[in-house]
Amino acid sequence: MAWSSSASLSLSAPPAPGLLPGPSSCRLQGHFQLNGMHQDGDLIVGGLFEVHFLTVFPDFQQAQTMAFAIDEINRNPHLLPNVTLGYHLYDNCVKLAVAFRAATALISGTDEALSTLDCTGSPPVIGIVGDPGSTHSIAISSVLGLFRVPMVSYFATCSCLSNQQQYPSFFRTIPSDVFQVRAIVQILKRFSWTWVGLIYSDDDYGIHAALAFHQDLQGQFGGCVAYSEILPRDNNCRDVARIVGVIRASTAMVVVVISTEAYLLPLMDEVAQRNVTGRQWIASEAWATSPIFLTPHLLPFLGGTLGLAIRRGEIQGLRDFLLNIRPDRDPKNNIVRTFWEEMFECTFDSGSTQPNGERERKVCTGAEDLRSMDTAYTDMSELRASYNVYKAVYALAHALHDLMQCEEGKGPFISHSCASIHSLQPWQVVHYLQNVNFTTGFGDHVSFDKNGDALAIYDVMNWQPNPDGSIRVHTVGVVDKLVFPFSQPPRSVCSESCPPGTRRARRKGLPICCFDCLPCADGEFNNVTDSIECTTCPEEFWSSPDKDRCVPKELEFLSYEEPLGISLTVASLLGSCFCTGVLGVFAHYRHTPVVRANNSELSFLLLLSLKLCFLCTLLFIGQPQQWTCRLRHAAFGISFVLSVSSILVKTMVVVAVFKSSRPEGQSALKWFGVPQQRGTVLALTALQIAICVVWLAMASPTPLKNTHYISSKIVYECAMGSVLGFATLLGYIGLLAAVSFLLAFLARNLPDNFNEAKFITFSMLIFCAVWITFVPAYISSPGKYSVAVEVFAILASSFGLLLAIFAPKCYIILLHPERNTKKAIMGRSGHCVCVCVCVCVCVCLCVCVCVCVCVCVCVCFSFLKGTFYLQDLHKEHNIHYHKNN
Repeated sequence: MAWSSSASLSLSAPPAPGLLPGPSSCRLQGHFQLNGMHQDGDLIVGGLFEVHFLTVFPDFQQAQTMAFAIDEINRNPHLLPNVTLGYHLYDNCVKLAVAFRAATALISGTDEALSTLDCTGSPPVIGIVGDPGSTHSIAISSVLGLFRVPMVSYFATCSCLSNQQQYPSFFRTIPSDVFQVRAIVQILKRFSWTWVGLIYSDDDYGIHAALAFHQDLQGQFGGCVAYSEILPRDNNCRDVARIVGVIRASTAMVVVVISTEAYLLPLMDEVAQRNVTGRQWIASEAWATSPIFLTPHLLPFLGGTLGLAIRRGEIQGLRDFLLNIRPDRDPKNNIVRTFWEEMFECTFDSGSTQPNGERERKVCTGAEDLRSMDTAYTDMSELRASYNVYKAVYALAHALHDLMQCEEGKGPFISHSCASIHSLQPWQVVHYLQNVNFTTGFGDHVSFDKNGDALAIYDVMNWQPNPDGSIRVHTVGVVDKLVFPFSQPPRSVCSESCPPGTRRARRKGLPICCFDCLPCADGEFNNVTDSIECTTCPEEFWSSPDKDRCVPKELEFLSYEEPLGISLTVASLLGSCFCTGVLGVFAHYRHTPVVRANNSELSFLLLLSLKLCFLCTLLFIGQPQQWTCRLRHAAFGISFVLSVSSILVKTMVVVAVFKSSRPEGQSALKWFGVPQQRGTVLALTALQIAICVVWLAMASPTPLKNTHYISSKIVYECAMGSVLGFATLLGYIGLLAAVSFLLAFLARNLPDNFNEAKFITFSMLIFCAVWITFVPAYISSPGKYSVAVEVFAILASSFGLLLAIFAPKCYIILLHPERNTKKAIMGRSGHCVCVCVCVCVCVCLCVCVCVCVCVCVCVCFSFLKGTFYLQDLHKEHNIHYHKNN
């Protein structure tokens, strides 16, 4: 690639004085009015700096650092031997137009005229150190990239400059904003500051960094930006006041500021004026070490600020070099003259006067002593930007040195050729810059990645108060050394973390870190903080009360330890004892008329079967097992069939006895003798046994852990096996009871005061009432309560039979033995009948009331269960709604 001149040259321009006119000469179209410093050399390195004198000259130190680095390289016999470097440095005056003009001057040359246009030799500069501004660097490197002129910036951090396709010759010794933003986010993450405000400058530096900050803050740990404000370019007072109002009104206690000091100074003045305290400021590297803000009046507001600063270094000999500069009258070095005048408040123009005629300043002698001044220019404690300048100059020098070490035939260019130091092209320097690799005297490694970026190393800075009330910036190595404007690090979150047992539900219309903490639903758990969803427990587990773990579900069954189980057990044993007592009474008085008149054999069989009915309920209580599940319904069915068949035969005998007292029915009693009675009971019971055998053989009841009745518990129950088998068993009992009731009802008005039919009618009425209400109550009762309903039905019907049939007889036997005679039995004893009827009616009413109460409880429980189920559905709907939103 041949070097070409800038368009600022006119080939048709008239010849300069002293030059022969001709087509091989040209001259500049105009004169550049730029402040700069110059030193001649074999190869020239350009420089662009913000050498303005608004503060205490920190940027002039950077320009002088470049001059020092080139002087040090020229004195080093091992680096670029036999080659002398020179420099052309310009002040960009913090203006893009000036910076761009200075850059074009560097790559075109500033000679008033050129006598040769054959484009031979080296270009005016082999590379440029600078510009420090991102916006300036973007504009300048866009042009320099067309000619592959290397540009090594020491302070431009915009991440956009890492695009090597757009800026192929751009390098930098300062890390990209991508790394700075990541470092800031790491600080926020360290203190769990998830709710922060963002303020940034209206330039490429601020805009690109703010965009990266938004992405990384949410992506790395779910933080949110409470507000995002742009500092106005023109420092408009209204806009600045509005931004301060936003800061004051926001709940975000942490404010991240990515800006240069020029944009930020009006904002901080407004913050101090409106007394906005209680904020933790996070500073970007552009102002984290700026001396402008380290003043006593800003201490109450900026004390404790955390910031990032680029790597600090040490440069041996720089201080002496800075102190030994002297101004001269060369107009090309007018920066030094201006610096000298501002530093010592003097002037080199002896005629400078004020409008009133008085001398404005004293005359500079050039012999003033810089050692007597204490400014940022001579401060060697914070060599950060200056250290980057130092590394940038050395990077160019090492690239040139590597270029000179090339052996012909082993070069990196076409046909393995090497570049010549005498006809050097900028693109060749770019190639060697991409591969530069060296270590500074301070021990820092310098190289560039594929994007032209340097290794990212930051110091974390903390603004701490000095005894005199000013602020001093400290490099903190550990968090314990941090100083905050509070007694402890502030909390800056939109919503507090959701503890285990809850999940995050985002608030509509707010950033993602603004959320509500909703407790996990029943049966779900969460054992981590800030989870967005809860996990369902395994089938046999349930969530703990705090919903932070799963615990085994409670195993529920009708046990002997709970009050309900104890009550039913006591009732069962009490009924069994009553049966035993009545059996004893009947056995003792078996020869009395009352016992003999009521078919004592069937009475004994009925009492025995009722005793079995009471005892079989014990099989329903306790943890279900294989044998209890098989026996409980079989024992219950057989016992009840034995009882009801005994009553049925008893009723039939009563009817037969009554008919035998009439002439036309004398033969009826022959069919109901003792053998026939026994055979009938046996046959009816055998049929029930057959039903049970078939049921158990085909689909035997088995223990089952049911998780569907109650979600939070495991209902341990006996699976029916076959509903048809159970229905057949109950249906057969119901058929016998209905026939018994019908016969007893028809025979209730038989003469001679037997009254047996009336008692059987009442007993069957109770029996049927209990079992008719049992069916809906059993179906609607969940879990162990269905077992309790079945046990209650067995006990209620058994007590009904026992009391209705045997209570009147025991009343006569025990309380009125004078009536226990054949004459009294055969006579009409209205009192006895009345008492017996009252007893039976009371028993019937009590049993019915108990059954009704049981049914009501079961129905209410079912209603509540349905209500809870609907609530669970509604809750589940809300959960899914929140998850989807």
